[in-house]
Amino acid sequence: MTTWLSAHFSLEEMTATQQRGLDNRPPPAVLARLRATAQVLEQVRTLLGDKPILITSGYRSPAVNRAVGGSASSAHMRGEAADFICPRFGSPLAVCRAIAASDLAFDQLIEEAGAWVHLGLGGHWRREVLTWRPGQGYARGLS
Repeated sequence: MTTWLSAHFSLEEMTATQQRGLDNRPPPAVLARLRATAQVLEQVRTLLGDKPILITSGYRSPAVNRAVGGSASSAHMRGEAADFICPRFGSPLAVCRAIAASDLAFDQLIEEAGAWVHLGLGGHWRREVLTWRPGQGYARGLS
């Protein structure tokens, strides 16, 4: 049975993990934030011409976050972040450019290694736009 958080995003895809044996079920407070995150992802989908968005990482329990080497303060643990791709729209850089040029409210938008987009919500709504490259770290703006 699929639990829909919004029209196009399910709880199952927002909590999927390859970290077998680790509990990744969100507590009730996080579930409410995941619903809000899914609503923002609906706005992103609309912005991208209603092309399907594929979630690569949504909610991460503290144990899953540690296992994948996530930041100790990761918005993923609060249900306020998603990593994704939208191949039918374009590259992660093209997706980031479209989001950055929009009026969408977000905290962080990161083009990660040319492989995926990280969209962080909540927090300060800084609209911080970054690029991350292995061995180089974070740089302001999009490369």
